[in-house]
Amino acid sequence: MIDPPVGTPRATRPTTRGRTMDAFTAGILQRIRNTEADLDRARAAGDDFLAEVEQAELEDLQRLATEHGVEVSAASA
Repeated sequence: MIDPPVGTPRATRPTTRGRTMDAFTAGILQRIRNTEADLDRARAAGDDFLAEVEQAELEDLQRLATEHGVEVSAASA
C-alpha cells in the first residue's frame, strides 16, 4: 500500500490494532458483521433453513478472511 503524502491525515481510514485497513479488509469485516446479524435474526425467527444458509455464509466469509490474513475477531468489535 502506498502511504499518503506527508501532512495527509490518516484518521479518515478505518483501523484495526493501529493499522490502516484496506478496502478488502473493511469490506470483509462488514460482510461478516452483516451476516452475523442476519444469522441472529434467522435464529430468533425460528427459521432453521435460513439459519443454516447464514451459518454457511458466515463460515465461508471467515475462511476467506483468514486466508487473506484478516483478524476475524475484529468484525465483532
